[in-house]
Amino acid sequence: MRYTVVLLPDPDQGGFVAYVPALPGCVTQGETLDEGLAMAEDAINGYLEVLIERGEPVPIETEGAVIATVEARVAAPVA
Repeated sequence: MRYTVVLLPDPDQGGFVAYVPALPGCVTQGETLDEGLAMAEDAINGYLEVLIERGEPVPIETEGAVIATVEARVAAPVA
């Protein structure tokens, strides 16, 4: 099974936060991109194991996920 992992820089702690959109609440972090991906793989495996143990369905990600950046055009102060 394959899952999309979104890695975002963590400006407060450094490193990267990794989210798995198809698995709500599946979030981890790593100091580098490689570590973030490795931690995401571990988090995904643990998440799926818990679902299986509970007899819950395992989400299957739809093929063709697209991650994109769009520019917001709002006149607001930047944090």
